[in-house]
Amino acid sequence: MERETRVSVFESEKPTDVQIIKSKLDAGNISSFLNDRYMTFTTTPTASTVKLMVNLQDEKKAFEIIDAYLKETELESLANPQN
Repeated sequence: MERETRVSVFESEKPTDVQIIKSKLDAGNISSFLNDRYMTFTTTPTASTVKLMVNLQDEKKAFEIIDAYLKETELESLANPQN
């Protein structure tokens, strides 16, 4: 059995952000995996981050999907600024 190599494509302290990106990857037929670890000693001791991992062969497509989503949300926030 061949072991798959996984790489991190997105990370956040906000679980909702991770879930949104995970759903976008799922819609693009990319399997993703959550990896939550405590952040390094340079951050607050109670802060934690969640990483979204994909198989190495899906990395490029995953970044394309994530970039498109981030650009879309950035444009929306510019078009509808909150006061």
